[in-house]
Amino acid sequence: MPAQVEFDTIPQLFRRLCKRYRGQERPVLRYKERGEGWHDITWEDLEDRVQALAGYLHRQGVQKGDRVAVLSENRPEWAISDMGTQLIGAANVSIYTSLPSSKVAYILRDSGAKVCIVSVPVQRKKIEEIADRCPELEEVIVMSETADDPPVSMTPWDDALEEGRAYWTEHEDELVDIAESMTPDDMSALIYTSGTTGKPKGVVLTNRNFCSNVKAALQRVPFGEDDHHLSFLPLSHAFERTAGHTAVLAAGATISYAESIEAVSQNLREEQPTLMISVPRMFEKVYNRVTKQASEGSVIQQKAFEWAVRVGERYAEAQQSNGTGPGLLLRMQKAVAHRLVFSKLHERLGGNLRFAVSGGAALPEEIGTFFQAAGVTIIEGYGLTETAPVLTVNPMDAPRYGTVGHILPGVTVAIQPLDGDELAGTVSGSDYPTSISTPEGEILVKGPNVMREYWNRPEETRAAFDKEGWYHSGDVGRFEEGYLKITDRIKHMIVTEGGKNVYPGPIEETFKTKGWIDQIVVIGEGRPFLVALVVPDFESLRMRVRDEGIDQSDYTDAELLELDEVQRIFQDAFTAYNREAAAYEKIRNFRLLAEPFTVEEGTLTPTLKLRRSVIEERHEDLIDAMYEEFGQ
Repeated sequence: MPAQVEFDTIPQLFRRLCKRYRGQERPVLRYKERGEGWHDITWEDLEDRVQALAGYLHRQGVQKGDRVAVLSENRPEWAISDMGTQLIGAANVSIYTSLPSSKVAYILRDSGAKVCIVSVPVQRKKIEEIADRCPELEEVIVMSETADDPPVSMTPWDDALEEGRAYWTEHEDELVDIAESMTPDDMSALIYTSGTTGKPKGVVLTNRNFCSNVKAALQRVPFGEDDHHLSFLPLSHAFERTAGHTAVLAAGATISYAESIEAVSQNLREEQPTLMISVPRMFEKVYNRVTKQASEGSVIQQKAFEWAVRVGERYAEAQQSNGTGPGLLLRMQKAVAHRLVFSKLHERLGGNLRFAVSGGAALPEEIGTFFQAAGVTIIEGYGLTETAPVLTVNPMDAPRYGTVGHILPGVTVAIQPLDGDELAGTVSGSDYPTSISTPEGEILVKGPNVMREYWNRPEETRAAFDKEGWYHSGDVGRFEEGYLKITDRIKHMIVTEGGKNVYPGPIEETFKTKGWIDQIVVIGEGRPFLVALVVPDFESLRMRVRDEGIDQSDYTDAELLELDEVQRIFQDAFTAYNREAAAYEKIRNFRLLAEPFTVEEGTLTPTLKLRRSVIEERHEDLIDAMYEEFGQ
């Protein structure tokens, strides 16, 4: 569905949406106060607060091209900060709340942010700790209470809005002129990559990048005025920023902000959203929970579950066929399957979901197929921070799980074989639908959504583009009948001692549907064979051990992993995988870890991607021991 207004810049989008909905008292944002339930912010309220913040920032000297950092969880103030900043031509620099103070300091210094807007005390204290290392930081606006003796000027959020509201009234013509003078080529945001290797890079994204991406995405993803989105992925990430923030607003839909990641399940039931934007990890957890419960039921319940899944798969296949669709008998069977098996899954997701969007990482094919059978269509997409971010998305009426779908309008993608310079195939979004298939290679991109540059990194910017202007994504993939399939990242590719190229991502995905495996890292660079580090899902593992008649209640997690029965469970899984794997992709040894990989300890990025080099360095002795067992 198209956006509700025409626009070429973010300030233009915001102002025209406010004009469209003025006087309707239409809710645009919703949030929950502890003990008070959910509250609405109407378009009129939002316009007032955005203008007030814009007025305050301008009064404090923030000019076009300046950077304003936002260190906050998902909440209405984040949206107000974003729009208020851009309304006066400044750029939003969003910072993950999970980052330690040292990383926050790096981003503030690198971006040269003049103002930082912070949320809760734990985030404010990070700024207090590093303020003396950020010479360009002049002021901090605090959503909660300010410090007694701050090392940098701090202004309470409500005070800033009150003062800014008066300033906007006095200087409205001047401020409106600034908003209207913004061009598509002006910087809109500076988003820092999560840094799986090296230091994060600031990606300069313009108004053109975001606006073209939102308009193209809305041609393929049917967001509408009646939709309602529960936002819980970090708005610091390009995926949620574009899909769950700008695109939802452009569609005229409503956004509710989850209280926290831990409260998402409860908030889903309370708010009953019509659409969900998530990373695969959430779908994996729901899938593992549902299938585990089914496996623990009686024989009759297990058979009913298996029957329901088969019915759902046949129904989905019939829906996508070119014939008359599902017949009467199949529709009746689907209704029974929903009532007996799938209704609880829908209730967990709020009971009102039209569809879900998955991105940020690969969605295992088995999980996508299961949800579709259950009546929840997940449309997986693909993109990069550098592409604002969406490049492809699966069609609602014909998703092909295991792929990331078709190219968006206005975007062109080419495949360059890793062993040559000639392009194997080029697909434009205007070709949709297409039947092209190509060999595997690096994914190259052109389009209005591709970043302008890396902030203050001219050499890395030049390295990212070739002489024909193609942006080199670093991802490997191929087209299969017009659908793009991602293999892995080039930098993740393992070259074994025997010279074989192995992509660990697809191997790791095969284990993600095991309910008792939480995290897995495949290792083998320069080694004679592959090994793996595995973090179990201890809740599922303990139930599995208990079902085998072993009393595990007195064991700690670490002690549990030493049991022969537990080692056998994982060995059986790797043995089953190895039977089907190519010789150079077999996993010859593994170790179980009692502690998970986390953002806090630096083994995961803020977007929950593995920092492989850090993991290998932390567990070097364990990895060496696995090879020594084989005399290597």
